[in-house]
Amino acid sequence: MRDRDHGRGGWLLLVPLILLAAVFLLPVALVLLNSFKSRLYISSAPFALPDAVTFVGFENYLTGLNTAGFAAAFGRSLFITVGSVLLLVVGCSMTAWFIVRSGSRFCKLLYYLFVFSMIVPFQMVMYTMTFVVGRLNLDSVVGILPVYLGFGSGLSIFMLAGFVRAIPAEIEEAATMDGCNPLQSFFRIVLPVIRPTAVTVAILNAMWIWNDYLLPYLVLGTDQKTIPVTIQIAMQGAYGATDYGGLMAMLVLAILPIIAFYLVGQKYIIRGVIAGAVKG
Repeated sequence: MRDRDHGRGGWLLLVPLILLAAVFLLPVALVLLNSFKSRLYISSAPFALPDAVTFVGFENYLTGLNTAGFAAAFGRSLFITVGSVLLLVVGCSMTAWFIVRSGSRFCKLLYYLFVFSMIVPFQMVMYTMTFVVGRLNLDSVVGILPVYLGFGSGLSIFMLAGFVRAIPAEIEEAATMDGCNPLQSFFRIVLPVIRPTAVTVAILNAMWIWNDYLLPYLVLGTDQKTIPVTIQIAMQGAYGATDYGGLMAMLVLAILPIIAFYLVGQKYIIRGVIAGAVKG
C-alpha cells in the first residue's frame, strides 16, 4: 500500500515538472524550427513545421553569418567569457580563502559586503558604472574583464567561502611545516579540494557572461559587439524591418555552445551547490 501511495505521489510531482519543462523548452523549439523556414513565413505561421514551400535549409544561417559579423562577435564573446571566468575563479577563491582563514572583523565586514552586493540590482548602478568605466578607460574587450570580476564576485565568494570553511586548517598548517608558503598552500592544497565548487562557479558565471547583453552594450557599445549585441542590432533593417530568419539562425548558433557547456558540467553544478550550502 505504501509503495502504491509513493508511486502516485511520484506521478503527481512528475506531471507538473513535465509541463514546466515543456513551457521552457517550447520557445527554444520554435526558434530552432523557424531557423529553417523562409523569413516570409515565420511571421505568418510561426508554429507551423517547415514544409516543401517554407523550408530553406541553411540559407538563414549563411545570411546571418555574412550579415551579422558573427565570427568576430563569437571571438569577442569567447575571449570575454574565458578571461572573466578565469579571473573570477582564481580571484574569488583566493579571496574566500583569505576571508575564512583570517576571521578578522574587517574580513567579516568584507564578506557581508560581498553578500549584500548580490541583492543590488544592476539597473541601480549601471549609470554610475558606465561613468567610472569610461573615466578608467575600461571600455574595451580587455577592460571589461575586471568589470565582470566586480559584478560576479558576490555570488562566487559566497559559494566558495561556504566550502572553504569545511576544510580543516590543520591540512594547511602541515603544508606550512613542510615548507610551503601561503600561495603554495592555496594552489597545492586548498584549490584542488574546492574544485567541485570552483567548477560550479565557473559554469554559472560562464552562462551569465556569454548571454549577457546589457553590460557589454553599455561598456563596449556597438563598435565591439558581442554575440547578444550582434544578434539584437545587426539583424535590424531599415524602418524596423527585421530578418527573422537570420535572427532565428543566430539565436541557435549562440545558444549551442553554452548548452553543450552546461550539459558537460551540470553534475558539477548540483554537487557544488549542495556542498556549498551544506558545508556553509
